[in-house]
Amino acid sequence: MRLRKKWWAKPEMEKDHKVIFTPSEFKGKWKELFGNDHPIHLELGCGRGRFITEFARMNPEINYIAIDAHNELLVYVLRKANENHLDNLRIVPMYIENVGDIFAPDEIEKIYINFCNPWPSKRHHKRRLTHPNFLRIYQTFLKKGSEVWFKSDDELLFTDSLEYFKDTGFNELYRTFDLKQSDFHGNIQTEYEEKFSNQGIKIKFGRFKNNFLGQTVAMNDEIKTIKAG
Repeated sequence: MRLRKKWWAKPEMEKDHKVIFTPSEFKGKWKELFGNDHPIHLELGCGRGRFITEFARMNPEINYIAIDAHNELLVYVLRKANENHLDNLRIVPMYIENVGDIFAPDEIEKIYINFCNPWPSKRHHKRRLTHPNFLRIYQTFLKKGSEVWFKSDDELLFTDSLEYFKDTGFNELYRTFDLKQSDFHGNIQTEYEEKFSNQGIKIKFGRFKNNFLGQTVAMNDEIKTIKAG
């Protein structure tokens, strides 16, 4: 997706405390930033923010962090947050591959991944946000017993991802290849989801439980890095 440059987006975002441009400074301190001890949920690739802002509106007892690389999209997330007076939402402009640098072990209780790039070419599979390389990063900061919720319009990506989650020690709690006709309740449609559903494309959805302690994963990764060096 090519986005038209909006030169006014970043200056508008810089004026608002909800936008965090230096997220690594808050590693291990996100609850202090929110000013409470509520659980923190994270959306990776939030787009224009319909999904995350609706969840934040419905669940004031949960803190939410929305990550995306494009200010041209995030500025609309910010506007939605302000229109709905959502002080339980923070917005982080960054590339998702660096997400392991901004959270401490056990800091996040749920991750949402909605309609990420399927990277169909086999040589690009490692770029998928559900690839084991990414899942292991998430495990360094996910609480044990926490969940990853994943939605996609792409059947190959979804079926591959079922194996990715299994291979990295997640338990599959729920799956459907047609979310609209499933028995799952409480779904919030994203902008892409509405578009795909209107085209007759079935939406795939799964919930996966993390079984690892973040501190243990972080220590194992550190040992691997030392050995590799």
